Amino acid sequence: MGEHVTVSVDEHGVATVRVDRPPVNALDAGVWDELAGAASRCADDDAIASVVLWGGPKVFAAGADIKAMSGLGFQQMFAQAGALQAACSALARIPRVTIAAVNGYALGGGCELALTADFRYAAEDATFGQPEILLGIIPGAGGTQRLPRLVGVQRAKEMIYGGDLYPAEQCHRMGLADRVLPSDRVYEEAVAAARRYARGPYALRMAKKAIDEGAEIDLDSGLRLETSLFAACFATADREAGIRSFLEQGPGKAGFTRS
Repeated sequence: MGEHVTVSVDEHGVATVRVDRPPVNALDAGVWDELAGAASRCADDDAIASVVLWGGPKVFAAGADIKAMSGLGFQQMFAQAGALQAACSALARIPRVTIAAVNGYALGGGCELALTADFRYAAEDATFGQPEILLGIIPGAGGTQRLPRLVGVQRAKEMIYGGDLYPAEQCHRMGLADRVLPSDRVYEEAVAAARRYARGPYALRMAKKAIDEGAEIDLDSGLRLETSLFAACFATADREAGIRSFLEQGPGKAGFTRS
């Protein structure tokens, strides 16, 4: 799809968005632009039912391309930061289940990239962190906003203020990593999980929308959103199939259209 970001789709409808910019998948403006394009395809292509974000077997993404960033002034960075945010928002809003398969480092922008996914599967030797403070800057692709919503404000402050690196098991305990696996099984397990979600109903889209958008608004507004999306499910063939299957065969046996 691009020079450093590709999208491949298997026979089950699982798309792998692969970042491949050796040696450490440093994220520059071009990579973020390609990620935004990948997000657009994953959102619009009906052949895609779920998504895995992957940086390959050695490193997810070690952060921003510091050398490229060093020559940018305020106006250039202000414009570029908007593009970074837009790319991350596009990834986070893919209306399908997304899983980040994290090998090696997920630092700075790499950690923020992983935060856009619904789930993070980490290798036993994976390392997460937001070390931007050590450069005299702060996270600029969602770290100060998505991280607190995931691990809590105090834990996020600790990570961002200190700039320390965190091993996978510690990230699992704090809720940043959802599963910790041997490094050679991370991608395989992420794809297997994505295939299970790919067989799920269209209601998965509604559930993701309700949870993600509801987290940004007050409770009463969130409940109204839930009501509207709940009702919308009754306009789908999946609802008919699911209820009919339950009444005839019991729970868990319905066949759904792709989510």
